[in-house]
Amino acid sequence: MKTVMIISDATGETAERMVRAATLQFSNMPVNVRTYSRVRLETECEQLIEKAAELKALVVFTVVNAEERDLLTKLVERYNVESVDLIGALIGKLAGFLGSAPAGVPGLLHSITDDYFRRIEAVEFAVKNDDGAEPRNLPKADLVLVGISRTSKTPLSTYLAQRGLKVSNVPLVLGIDPPEELAQVDDKKVFGLIINPDTLMRIRQARLKHLGMSNESDYGKRQHIDTEINYAREVFRKHPNWPVIDVTNRAIEETASDILRIFQERAGG
Repeated sequence: MKTVMIISDATGETAERMVRAATLQFSNMPVNVRTYSRVRLETECEQLIEKAAELKALVVFTVVNAEERDLLTKLVERYNVESVDLIGALIGKLAGFLGSAPAGVPGLLHSITDDYFRRIEAVEFAVKNDDGAEPRNLPKADLVLVGISRTSKTPLSTYLAQRGLKVSNVPLVLGIDPPEELAQVDDKKVFGLIINPDTLMRIRQARLKHLGMSNESDYGKRQHIDTEINYAREVFRKHPNWPVIDVTNRAIEETASDILRIFQERAGG
């Protein structure tokens, strides 16, 4: 079995993904991929190149520091090891193109920032507060999405959470009042979601088929869907300050963009 050794002065995750993606093109040839992260010392570099020579391995390295990159280049030449410098050529081209010297700081791509933790916290919040779960957390949300089943509440919540917003979503169900906690949320944070009944019927019938359920269920019938949509509109009329977004035949990104624009405009106001 052939061996590919990845040497990185950071996590090496990006290089490993690239190598593994490339090896998929050679499915008939098994490859042993070994990743060595945060390699910074000259002694470490030489030990790894010696090992590569013993294994007759291909060395793939991503090192942003110019001195360390030069060292690795000299070592692979000295030990006669096949190698690929994944980032060196790109950095050189960018330096010339931008007319600026690179910082040479390892691991900038994976730097842990306050923004990173904020996004992680927002995603966890969206998962825990999906589909009406934990209504007591509604006042803690940055955004609350309200709508009947299959109006894109969950994918929108997930997408917006990845932008760092804590999002809850509340399902509107016939015969059940919205949770009392919803009244405690600032109207500027609440958005209603609506959809064309024909489109919703197609979505729900496809869902029933996927679940192996009868399409004769009320869930997928037009008359029942009309009743649900009328109920949703009634709830929205009682809350005239909630913007109502039509999600019919719209990409999640497009709907999220509208929600963010309105949310930011209202927050600024």
